[in-house]
Amino acid sequence: MLNEVTATRYITPLREGGSLPGLVEADDLGTYVMKFTGAGQGRKTLVAEVICGELGRRLGLRVPDLALMQLDPVIGLAEPDQEVQELLKASGGLNLGMDFLPGSIGFDPLAYEADPGEAGRIVWFDALINNVDRSWRNPNMLVWHGKLWLIDHGATMIWHHNWPGADKAAAKPYDASDHVLSSYRPEVAKAAAELAPRVTEELLTEVTSLVPDAWLADEPGFASPGELRRAYVRTLLARADIGERITLGARTPDRPSQVPGWLAAELPKRSAK
Repeated sequence: MLNEVTATRYITPLREGGSLPGLVEADDLGTYVMKFTGAGQGRKTLVAEVICGELGRRLGLRVPDLALMQLDPVIGLAEPDQEVQELLKASGGLNLGMDFLPGSIGFDPLAYEADPGEAGRIVWFDALINNVDRSWRNPNMLVWHGKLWLIDHGATMIWHHNWPGADKAAAKPYDASDHVLSSYRPEVAKAAAELAPRVTEELLTEVTSLVPDAWLADEPGFASPGELRRAYVRTLLARADIGERITLGARTPDRPSQVPGWLAAELPKRSAK
């Protein structure tokens, strides 16, 4: 189970992301990045954060610890920003916290050299969860104590926004041409051989059980949170063979890479060292 804590002090909004997460303190004396149920993306973003973050952790990737966070909107009464006030008022109750990594910096592809093995595991994992938001434009990775940490998995499993098409979506390939690690010679085949056998029904059942019922209730087409959890398990399990359907490198002439020229030219030099 995820730890459950109570937010005790709202420190400041973090404006790097579109959902306006906030930095908060909790009653366990920890500091967290809180993501809110009342944000524009809604509770499905938090569902994706839990399932994909905890799945990544169990596959050996570094993900900051997650916690369920109780929020009383009154902790933000001193916040002068009206947008933040409205967000807090709309998010009373259970929200999601991600452990704050003090001193971490955003991943810069020109300042940090990724290991091909680790790059392969991350690319494969993003293909599994269909992450559309780990590009050079928005890496969603931190460097902390010299190690890569994965954050912000809200833009994953996009099929859960259209469950009738989920089975079809699970069969689609993954275009990693714009992935921020695509130029680091990621060892995707090796990662697939290592990780795919570990994506079992038992493992997926374990991580989906961590999502609170309240975030899964009243989903159209599903009679209960348990039925919806089984749909997540089924779709991710069907996608575990994605390793053979990952596209790397430059796109075709009809679909040119969106990686800027200065970055595309520099990364191969660094990865060849």
